[in-house]
Amino acid sequence: MKIARRLRVPHTRVWRTLHAEGMYLYHVQRVQYLGSGDFAQRLEFCKLLNGSRHLHRYILFTEEAQFNHDGVNNTHNSHVWADENPHATVESNFQLHFTVNVWCAVLDDQLIGPFILEDHLTGEAYLRFLQEELPPLLEDVPLNKQGHIYFQHDGAPPHFSCEVRNFLNYIVSLGDGSDVVVPTIGQPGLQT
Repeated sequence: MKIARRLRVPHTRVWRTLHAEGMYLYHVQRVQYLGSGDFAQRLEFCKLLNGSRHLHRYILFTEEAQFNHDGVNNTHNSHVWADENPHATVESNFQLHFTVNVWCAVLDDQLIGPFILEDHLTGEAYLRFLQEELPPLLEDVPLNKQGHIYFQHDGAPPHFSCEVRNFLNYIVSLGDGSDVVVPTIGQPGLQT
């Protein structure tokens, strides 16, 4: 414990003092960074949602996640209790590496996907997904929703390649020519 080392006192004394002062140990929680311009976009989006009680049922909330195995095992909390050193080991294969990108979406109460995206996610790969793979994934969406979907994705660089933006601007429209800003994190809002 850093405080105990700095003060040169036993860590138990520090713990007792902190508890006596009503303090507790908490784990740090990771959250998404919000930039200075994100608040205004999010506020505008909330106003849009409040103005239309059913709009949220037509927003296709999308996300990709990357899963990988890089041969690293955390053995910090791995212990073996024995009366002699058993020379315990944990096997790991540092030469084996894989990465997989998975796309998934939620539309109202419907889960769409998951879909495995091949290779590294680039603008070209994402465009190919939007053009070739997404339409079959949306076939189970009720017909009364299919023509009214608002496509939302985050601020990942492949989402904002020129080809992807041109495709989305061409294919996705409200029908009345108006634009709706669906906020993203750290990037300009997607115009649909």
